[in-house]
Amino acid sequence: MNGGQQQAYDRGTNIFSPDGRLYQVEYAREAVRRGSVSVGVRTRDGVVLAARKHVRSPLLEADGIEKLHKIDDHLGVVSAGHVADARRLVDFGRRRAQTDRLRYGEPIGVEPFTKAVTDHVQEFTQQGGARPFGAALLVGGVEPTTADEDPKPRLFETDPSGTPHEWRATAIGANDDTVREYLEANYDPQSSVQSGIELALSALADAEDGPLAPEEISVATVAPTYRALDADARRDTLDSLDLLDEQAS
Repeated sequence: MNGGQQQAYDRGTNIFSPDGRLYQVEYAREAVRRGSVSVGVRTRDGVVLAARKHVRSPLLEADGIEKLHKIDDHLGVVSAGHVADARRLVDFGRRRAQTDRLRYGEPIGVEPFTKAVTDHVQEFTQQGGARPFGAALLVGGVEPTTADEDPKPRLFETDPSGTPHEWRATAIGANDDTVREYLEANYDPQSSVQSGIELALSALADAEDGPLAPEEISVATVAPTYRALDADARRDTLDSLDLLDEQAS
């Protein structure tokens, strides 16, 4: 394929190249890889979501950088890629979750929610006049159960192509391969939520090859309801793991 032909397929957001590729989807994946890293860990009784925030200036309020989002009491997401694109997906997801509660009188399942989001994402890969979302999400939640059933934690990834993947533990964003290798080497499916938090933070520190400041990370758990860790809890956990940036203490 010569350069002129490739440029034509680059400009066509919904046109396949002769070798079956959608270049704009691939570029959207690259936008995700350029975003700060996010981690998801499924434990025996819940899901941990964690993210590294890129604080580009000491004048910037770190709390204003949103990587973690509560969707419903039993659902949360963490994003990587373009923040504005991720916000649109979060808003869509929240509306869908509330619609299901009003229509059916019960919370939406984690898998149906993820597939609703990825169906929405996929539509933007086959429309003219629109581009794919340059963001990916990790969806963590606990399936709604009856009183005599054990909670069923689940963790999904949404891809800019509109494909959902279920994971035990994974990462998206910059250095995701390094983080995933760390998770593969250290993941225990029977771990507790607290152990999952420690694993996620250790994986983030391993990717950065250095200590972490509590202001530069966000952590939330869904076990079985969504709860974000405050700065003191993040600091204490980093300190216990000997991962705390001394300049932040």
